[in-house]
Amino acid sequence: MDDKQDIQDLLDYWAIHLRAERKSPQTVKTYTDGVRAFLRWADLTGHAPALDRPTVNAFISCLLADGAQATTARSRQLAVRRFSAWLAKEGEIPADQLSDLKPPKLDEKVTEALTDEQCKALVAACRGPDFRDRRDEAIVRLMIETGLRAGEVVDMTLEGVDVKQGLATIVRGKGGRGRVVPFGPQTAQSLVRYLRLRKQHRLAHTEALWLGDRGKGLSYDGLYSTLQFRAERANLTGFHPHLLRHTAASRWLAAGGSEGGLMAVAGWTRPDMLHRYVRASASQRAAEEAGRLNLGDL
Repeated sequence: MDDKQDIQDLLDYWAIHLRAERKSPQTVKTYTDGVRAFLRWADLTGHAPALDRPTVNAFISCLLADGAQATTARSRQLAVRRFSAWLAKEGEIPADQLSDLKPPKLDEKVTEALTDEQCKALVAACRGPDFRDRRDEAIVRLMIETGLRAGEVVDMTLEGVDVKQGLATIVRGKGGRGRVVPFGPQTAQSLVRYLRLRKQHRLAHTEALWLGDRGKGLSYDGLYSTLQFRAERANLTGFHPHLLRHTAASRWLAAGGSEGGLMAVAGWTRPDMLHRYVRASASQRAAEEAGRLNLGDL
């Protein structure tokens, strides 16, 4: 099968399959967007959208040549590979020709965490008496302290937050894994302030924890927009919401927290993920540790 319309039709069925597997809405969107990008590229370049190694390699090479980040190219390739595997399993193609296709190598970028001063500025940029102010401060404090993923924040429920115990239940994190995340008194206080105003919202009866300030729920895109807005008010340059996850991880270890504890709170199952997130602050922690050890005192 190499007809574009055939692939487009089957793409809709694949999306249903992904939802049936309980993939998150964001994962479904990422996968289907990746395949659609492949179809657009094939259309623009005159290639038949064949799911074979030469065609997919050409697609990825063009992405990288046009300036796409390695992470984007890797995501797009993964989407096409997963789609190909599903088509083979469903008998729509004779075999999956992409099963052993290697992903593009990622650059080992170092992401600097926010400083304590920048964290305070971001929190201060949310302060105010309005519903949106209270909501945004609670979100920012929670993300800085716990390192929750944006998708996990959006999916939080009212029932899943216990401000008295300082615990938030993430029913379904990345990979379908749930966990319980602790938070401290200051975050709990900001949540309480938000929850008091939430009772007056027209959607107060719904299960979603975070509600929009215009009578709607808070979507994934809405969360990103509001965090960008607060970052601009705090004069933070180069900000992106995922930076808060890096910041939470670095602050945890800098305060003396264990790597095992951080992995449990962040929802990581592999140590390499932890090291990827805290690489930027490793040298600083090593210098501080060396100062405490004072091994030159002979």
